[in-house]
Amino acid sequence: MLGAPMLVVIVPTFNEAANIARLTALLEAALVGVAFEVIFVDDDSSDGTIDVVRGIAAHDPRVRGIQRIGRRGLASACIEGALASAAPFIAVIDGDLQHDETLLPVMLAKLQGGDLDIVVGSRYVSGGGTGDWQAERASMSRLATRLSRSVMSAALNDPMSGFFMIRRDAFMAAVRNLSALGFKLLLDLFVSSPVPLRFAELPYQFRSREAGESKLDSGAMWDFAILLLDKAVGGWVPVRFLSFSLIGGLGVFLHMFVLALALKGFGLPFGWSQGIATMTAMTVNFWLNNKLTYRDRRLKGWGIATGLLSFYAACSVGVAANVGVAGFIAAHQYRWWVAGVAGVLISAVWNYAATSLITWRR
Repeated sequence: MLGAPMLVVIVPTFNEAANIARLTALLEAALVGVAFEVIFVDDDSSDGTIDVVRGIAAHDPRVRGIQRIGRRGLASACIEGALASAAPFIAVIDGDLQHDETLLPVMLAKLQGGDLDIVVGSRYVSGGGTGDWQAERASMSRLATRLSRSVMSAALNDPMSGFFMIRRDAFMAAVRNLSALGFKLLLDLFVSSPVPLRFAELPYQFRSREAGESKLDSGAMWDFAILLLDKAVGGWVPVRFLSFSLIGGLGVFLHMFVLALALKGFGLPFGWSQGIATMTAMTVNFWLNNKLTYRDRRLKGWGIATGLLSFYAACSVGVAANVGVAGFIAAHQYRWWVAGVAGVLISAVWNYAATSLITWRR
């Protein structure tokens, strides 16, 4: 090491054991003459990623590893890694070898010039590209880019980039406002910064993955949607509550569909139809919340059975609270819709608080 690190490279990982040694060697080759350290932040991979990191760190003091247990998410991993270093410049690069590490010294030189807060590796400026992406993924990326621009004022060409370098003072100014949700920290930084970030974009060609597997799944896309919603409403409502409420809203439509099907399609009595619809909606809500809202606390094995029972119990109390509050308000001559909304809000807050503490407790 060339003294105290000037640059920290944060690499969030999940099942990237096959890429660690090569990425470390590529960083070393790209950053010759730069005092740097690399921090791999691993979300408790099952393939021994953190063991590979520790093996390299045992003889290379520039390499460190953070193993997170019971927590998931690329953005939050990057934040933890950045806060674990004192380097004045922070870079974020994926562990899948798809980003161009040779841009790092150019990014650093631009930031050291003092006129910029952040430099972004961009696929959507002249000279950049998405490699061999299939048409479907390219279309999804363009849509996500357009949606991102709806919540940010900066004219950034690639707000979905996961490859960038930022000055520590700019990062620290924004860090307490970050949602730390999902996999797009760059967008979060631009929207959360108290002052507009001065930025530049550098083109790079997105490479093909050689090992490991993509982290872009339905949960990641849901997190992205919730991040946009969180920034759109100004962060006044907890992001988990937003997710929980949206899934609850879907549950209402499912409830009505099953109720109509049981009543009209199968000719069941209303009581039976209502019971079936209620249990169906609660079960689906539990499954979606377990997969999406609480993906970092996801229940598995027997925990699913006990969690489902506790979810039923908590939501049953919420139903009683809904009916009781709505009835009380309606009895005092308020409009019917005021009573209805009040009941829904009470049950939503109760269900969220109770299941967070009981069903998905840490």
